[in-house]
Amino acid sequence: MSQYLVIKLGDDDLELQFQIRSTPLAQLWLERMQQRHAWPMDNPDRFYGFGTAQQEQHRAVDMIQQCIAAINSHQRIIDREFEYTQDSLNYLHNIFERYHGLLDQQTSEYWHSAPDTVRQALANLNLAVHRCEAAQRPPMPKFVCTWFGMPKTQCLSSELQQQYGEPAIKFGTVYLNYCEIGKTVEDLTRDNDQYMGEDAFRPFGYYSADFFVAFYELDLMPMYPRIQNYIESQQTFFDKHNIYNAQDIQASPLRFPVADLEYTGTQQQLITQIRSRQLVREVTVQ
Repeated sequence: MSQYLVIKLGDDDLELQFQIRSTPLAQLWLERMQQRHAWPMDNPDRFYGFGTAQQEQHRAVDMIQQCIAAINSHQRIIDREFEYTQDSLNYLHNIFERYHGLLDQQTSEYWHSAPDTVRQALANLNLAVHRCEAAQRPPMPKFVCTWFGMPKTQCLSSELQQQYGEPAIKFGTVYLNYCEIGKTVEDLTRDNDQYMGEDAFRPFGYYSADFFVAFYELDLMPMYPRIQNYIESQQTFFDKHNIYNAQDIQASPLRFPVADLEYTGTQQQLITQIRSRQLVREVTVQ
């Protein structure tokens, strides 16, 4: 019997229905979804790429400036003026990694002395950086659903990653969301990141109920030679992690699909509908 992920958006509850795949990968995610009720939905307005380029950039810069102001109001740890460049975004992401810490390593003195509002701003700095990065690229509409505080304890085996990972993103497909604090080899390559820390490099491994829904198409195969070049340019770093080749499962640009949209209209019609409803109201499994 088929199962469905049902998502309601906006004030008038636009309902989207996705058939959950009958794969072992999808079933692992479904088990996590059925445990999610103990945690609230986190940032139900995490929509990217549905507005104009100018709207997306304004929203991203406004968010990142608010984060910087709140963080520095406690202690001035960001000592560079914000510039809308990838190097500046890499620098801010490194600030986030250092002072926020990984999910299980929030040990910095700054974090422990900061009030809750500043901690939230530091956490939001990560989202703001990614929003700025997304606004710099060609429109790739998507939304992300996560659950605040849900433990990230389940690991996806290399075998399942190899079997069900796809080097492409398809319109209307639901994918496992990267749920760690850090960057994959693909992220580091896209950003040409020169600030990467040893603890902040995190290949895809843990998964949760977290997911994202793509409303664009993207072939990831062209990333392989770029990743290979980046690995070779940072060979000393990646040698420590036994990563030598873009084909290595820890380096491959893969996505992990779990469900597919059922919709009879055109892609543009759906994007237009979502554009005015950028808020997730309800997520259910039926």
